[in-house]
Amino acid sequence: MSRLKIPTIRPTASIEGTRSRGYPRKRPPHTGLFGVLVLLAACVSGTVGAPAPRPIIIRSGARMRVEQERMDTINEWVSREQDNIRDDPSFWVITESNQAEVYPWDDLRISNDSVWVQVPRGAGDAEYIYHIYAHLHLMVTMGRQEEWLPEAPDAVEFDLERAILVRTADAWILGRASFDFAAFGPLDELAYSQEAEFLDAFIFTARPSEFAVTRAAWARSNSGEMERYRDWFIETFNQEPPGLRPG
Repeated sequence: MSRLKIPTIRPTASIEGTRSRGYPRKRPPHTGLFGVLVLLAACVSGTVGAPAPRPIIIRSGARMRVEQERMDTINEWVSREQDNIRDDPSFWVITESNQAEVYPWDDLRISNDSVWVQVPRGAGDAEYIYHIYAHLHLMVTMGRQEEWLPEAPDAVEFDLERAILVRTADAWILGRASFDFAAFGPLDELAYSQEAEFLDAFIFTARPSEFAVTRAAWARSNSGEMERYRDWFIETFNQEPPGLRPG
């Protein structure tokens, strides 16, 4: 049962970016709207699957519809991952609040058993998903890639990042469709791009300084795809895609 009880661990001003002796390992979990809805769904239906998904809609009016079976599958692994983030004493997932509308990968830092993830201030539900992204990267660093990315146990570089972003997008789609998560630009862009089969173009455009070799090979094999992606993105979100925006 997914309860969305990922703890939020924020360093205080005096220990920004560090761990402090005596600072709590994990903060007690909280039960939000996600947890309440799952509990009600289980009581009504007698199952532990995700609540019935509803269409996702963004400001432009673009809609996304998903199937119950898919949400149940995602709900199962999201629940396990949340429990691991909350309960496993072998690592830290640490939130750093950022006033900018950062993406999950922006300034992600890993050192030994800890990962620091930037989360936009006021992001609300999106914070849970940023934790999942950070957790997956930390698990790879700690040698637990096969455990948490069984579909990509040996993936590296672009293939690894793509596999992590697929899971990140799926977790967000679950929250938006089944748990009434509020719209949030960076994750909506990721999720909609994945569903429209533009995930590769999204990654290459949003992160122009990374994955150079894979990007060049992809561009040779997908002539015109970047233009199609840009046209689709502008039509869907009424703005340029990340990586092409002024400033």
